[in-house]
Amino acid sequence: MNYFFVTVFAIFFSLNLVSAQEKIDKYIVGKGETVTQIAQKFNVTPYDIYKLNPDAQKGLKPNSVLLIPKGKGKAVAAEVKSMTAVVPKQQIKTHLVLAKETLFSIEKKYDLADADLKKANPDLEKLGLQVGQVLTIPSKSSPKVNAVAKSSVVYHTVLPKETKYSIARLYNMTVGELEQKNPEIIPNLTVGYELLIKGTRPKAVTKTVVSETKISPVKPLAVKSVPVAEPVTYIDYVVKAKETFYSLSKQFGLTQQQLIDLNPNLTAGVQDGMVLKVPSKSNQISSNSAKQNVVLTKKINSDKKTLVLLLPFNIAKNGGDTISSNVSRLNNDKFLNMTLDFYAGALIAIDSAKQAGVNLDIKIFDSNESKTASNAAAIFSNNDLASADAVVGPFYQANVEKMANLLGQSNVPVISPLSRDAGNPTPNLYQSIVPSSDLKTAMFDFLNTKQGNIIAVIDKKRETIRKYISESQKQVKIAPLTPTGGLNVEGFKSQLVKDKMNYVILETANTGMIKYTINTMVSVMSGYQVQLVILEPNETLDTDEISFENLTKLHLMYPSATRENNSPEAQIFMQSYRKKNKVNPSTFAIRGFDITFDTMMRLSQDKTYQETAETMITEQVESKFEYHKKEEGGYVNKGIYILYYDTDLTVKEAK
Repeated sequence: MNYFFVTVFAIFFSLNLVSAQEKIDKYIVGKGETVTQIAQKFNVTPYDIYKLNPDAQKGLKPNSVLLIPKGKGKAVAAEVKSMTAVVPKQQIKTHLVLAKETLFSIEKKYDLADADLKKANPDLEKLGLQVGQVLTIPSKSSPKVNAVAKSSVVYHTVLPKETKYSIARLYNMTVGELEQKNPEIIPNLTVGYELLIKGTRPKAVTKTVVSETKISPVKPLAVKSVPVAEPVTYIDYVVKAKETFYSLSKQFGLTQQQLIDLNPNLTAGVQDGMVLKVPSKSNQISSNSAKQNVVLTKKINSDKKTLVLLLPFNIAKNGGDTISSNVSRLNNDKFLNMTLDFYAGALIAIDSAKQAGVNLDIKIFDSNESKTASNAAAIFSNNDLASADAVVGPFYQANVEKMANLLGQSNVPVISPLSRDAGNPTPNLYQSIVPSSDLKTAMFDFLNTKQGNIIAVIDKKRETIRKYISESQKQVKIAPLTPTGGLNVEGFKSQLVKDKMNYVILETANTGMIKYTINTMVSVMSGYQVQLVILEPNETLDTDEISFENLTKLHLMYPSATRENNSPEAQIFMQSYRKKNKVNPSTFAIRGFDITFDTMMRLSQDKTYQETAETMITEQVESKFEYHKKEEGGYVNKGIYILYYDTDLTVKEAK
């Protein structure tokens, strides 16, 4: 399958070379094409296309016509040929900053280190990123290493938070090779130590140790654990008049979700006279201490474990073996593209885990599945899956449930990698995708801990959320509307509170109402602290009619199951993926890495997978894995980030 993927990619790339040889001044947009792809095809920048086609910034429609600058559409094949004779002088490349772009996304696009981009654009340090700004893109980014060359010897000075794994990956070494050159670091790695990377260390070289801070021998990505709670005793509590989720959470030291987990009838809201199951006073702990995370420093267990991946390549159904049929499949089969991307990410995860010293036997099977069928039963019958330590897949909910049922007697953990369905209760099934309903709950839990003033602006079409807030979030004020359904500005202003953060939850898709609410919030910023909040993605906010500058001024805050991650570990993954596949990783490729790597790291601990799910919170490139046991059976991931737009055009995690 690796060979198939590489072959198809090579053919696809060659087709692009041929099609780019024509000098074109008009171009008909194909289905699914982007400005970036078209710009690359004709060797121009996206900015060149936007200058001639301003409407292109709003998106491309199939069969629409784009103007391509004459004279810039050089034949790519001719340029490749000329490079074999004479290397042309490098031209300065620029990038026009568009709305919603961040430093992270730009650096990812051009494969740049943060320091290289800021060095080429000094104003970024002082003024930050601005929409409409033209950035100079360095022709070649300097390596993100702090190595110093001394004759033929190369050293690396250990920085805080660096690990043997991250340093080894930085120089395309294994951890074993790094330790062989530096036997002093086998017990532990110390900040400030001068590591030998290349050559032979002269006897006169001294080692400078800045700190005796002990670092885990291998820590590819931050793995966090939660202390196991002592046994808890419970009592019955009768809800009093006017009590809310917030007051109950504060009284018993539980989050809203923890209260619901103990009392499922709370899903309909808090009602006077309800009898709730709550911890006794001797067991009450603050919600913060219950969720306190610590970095896992335990060494990786050397015992060999078996991980099975069930991925829907569907080779039997799509068995064409000609070049044209393979290219056609790659162009038209979105499900196959998703599978190949996931698989490519999983391969990077497998390689990374092996570099870290994880001892695993990986078995990959074609689940050959559709939404309602798969060969899961045949794979189970013909292979000893009951002896596996964990299974990732299949993709569809019905198929992953079937595999979990087949492996239920042996209690082999089955991880659902992509399904968003709630699913049937199965004790050994782990839903890794965060349910959409939990995002809303997490946002309210976060706001309640801040003890600010919460106001909800809800239009008349959102009666479901209005009812939910009225019944379950009684501490939230609902902004008054005008008879025509617009925001009653004076009534809204009267609900604002001085000397407190006023969180304004926006629940509408109406462009006019959104603009009116945002403009009102901006107008009162001189006298009040205000922050804009949404509970779920709102496509209207992504249109050109909404000022992105105002969204950053108001620090738009929202819950998300994924994050932007520019850490050294994440950059290592990005670089490894680009080096192997010649493209940036897609969302599904990152997901493939996160799920596979997280599963392997959990299996490598001195615990069962189930025990790690009940005691550990882990974070990978984009996702957090915080499994909770469902009352009806199985586990669900509730790893959620609360993110906000900052004025420097970056997305940050709210604390």
